[in-house]
Amino acid sequence: MMMRPNFEPRWYQQEAVEETLSFFHRKGGWDYEANAPVRANPLICLPTGTGKSLVIAMLAWRILQIDPRARLIMGTHVKELIAQNADKLRWLWPDAPLGINSAGLGHREFAAPIVYGGIKSMVGQFAENGASAFGHRDILLVDEAHLISPNADTSYITFIQELMMVNPWLKVIGLSATPYRLGLGHLTNGKIFTDVSYDLCNMEGFARLLNDKFLSPVYPKPTGVKLDVSGVGMSNGDFNQNALESKIDHFEVTYEALKEMVQYGWNRRAWMIFAAGTNHAEHIAETLRVCFGISAAAVHSKMQGGRKAADEVIKDFKRGKIRCIVNQNMLTTGFDFPPIDLIGMFRPTMSTGLWVQMLGRGTRPWLGGYIVVDEDTGETAYWPGAKDGCLVLDYAGNTPRLGPINDPVVPKPKGDGPPGDAPIRTCPEDRQDETGKHGCGFYNHSSAKWCVMCGFKFPPGEGPELYNTAGTDVLIAELPETKVFNVDRVIYVEHRSKAGRSMIRAAYYCEGLHTFYEYVSVEPKVLEDGTLKNDFMTKKGRDWFRQRTGAEPPETNAEVIAGSAYLRTPIRIHVWTNKKPKAEITQYEF
Repeated sequence: MMMRPNFEPRWYQQEAVEETLSFFHRKGGWDYEANAPVRANPLICLPTGTGKSLVIAMLAWRILQIDPRARLIMGTHVKELIAQNADKLRWLWPDAPLGINSAGLGHREFAAPIVYGGIKSMVGQFAENGASAFGHRDILLVDEAHLISPNADTSYITFIQELMMVNPWLKVIGLSATPYRLGLGHLTNGKIFTDVSYDLCNMEGFARLLNDKFLSPVYPKPTGVKLDVSGVGMSNGDFNQNALESKIDHFEVTYEALKEMVQYGWNRRAWMIFAAGTNHAEHIAETLRVCFGISAAAVHSKMQGGRKAADEVIKDFKRGKIRCIVNQNMLTTGFDFPPIDLIGMFRPTMSTGLWVQMLGRGTRPWLGGYIVVDEDTGETAYWPGAKDGCLVLDYAGNTPRLGPINDPVVPKPKGDGPPGDAPIRTCPEDRQDETGKHGCGFYNHSSAKWCVMCGFKFPPGEGPELYNTAGTDVLIAELPETKVFNVDRVIYVEHRSKAGRSMIRAAYYCEGLHTFYEYVSVEPKVLEDGTLKNDFMTKKGRDWFRQRTGAEPPETNAEVIAGSAYLRTPIRIHVWTNKKPKAEITQYEF
């Protein structure tokens, strides 16, 4: 069971694996009330481009190192991700006992200790005794876990039920860069995932990854042309696809938008455009070729020649023969091409998850070198020079609607009401700052002191622009300032939120006369009809209690406060001091 010699994982990959394994030490066992094993299914939240496939491989290696009898299965939705994940496992662990089960890849393995497969290929496969053909499985790993629908009759839910018929103790580990869904909110509100074991999909996480050069910055540019979506109806929480394409697919609008894109993208080498439909994608590619002389091609599910034709277009894009690839629903997830340095957003959406996934195509850093064009033949192409971040031209207006990639507007569960307004600060092109510097017109976080693109210094006291849409800010927000404080004591008192919810207020008194407050709750949320719901705050509060006691939490906040003498007091706390509207404790040292 030898791992690749001299392999040194990145700090966050190691943390993700160890925190997830530690999670299973903290949570599990038997639920005597339900007379069933405790549900303990964690999520690992890592941004696009951070190497989730390697984290999956490291987990597989560590789990079988701990228990060589363990049997794992990894499921995802497309053959490209299956192949990509399998390649990473074989690279890390050359003699891994791996089998592939994917109709698209032409392999049907059921018995290997580790099976990587497509969910559509694996669901509904039974042995002669009527049980799942995959037999006893201890852990199911799900890549792109946000694609699991909350509906009871979906492939993932059915497959989990099939595996649990053999092993009721099955644990499910999900990995995603966007751990939320329209109509559901956070994935922990659904039927599968119970907790978050590791999370870097937040402002602090993005800041660390950007500072360490593991992610490339994304630069948003407000556009002169804006796609009009007024009057477009909704379907399943997002714009109706047919109505949206009909509304925005007009030559005059497309021409003007592309003329602007050609102007701003003159020094950008690898362009990707997201279109609102198949006809829209073809029209955009044709306009680029005919009117502007830009080599471009469209990829979508209805193209002549099918998937093989699409694969050839993608290979030509990687070879550098095509400067711009226009796609519709084909390259949103699982497409790994780091040199992408310009994204044209022609697809309006109300889905935060889709928005973040699309932006994620540009977050991979590229320092120059060879890139794999064809995995089967080993063909490579040379892309010289490092890219200078990724420029995003947001004709769709998704930035003010849905917020930034590192602090997006997380959708709420049905019935919880709409999100609030989006404060956006735009660097003014028609003004000078105190040093005489002109602005550049780029979007910025509402609390930014300087423009992330040009360094324009915003005048103090000027507030953000408020858009009457869902969102919080822009694509890459101001980096957080985190400081460490030594804790003298912690005082716990009962508190009631403005909404009337019972809370625990923890006051951390630190040296230097600093005091920081934290609000938690182990109690479920009381809904309008009087029913109780264990929401994300409840899960967070109960994990907070376990961290301080090693025991299961009581039913009420009053019991926690009554027994607060038994809560471990952290020696130090890490505080995000410039968080708006107030400072936030992000880490504890015990």
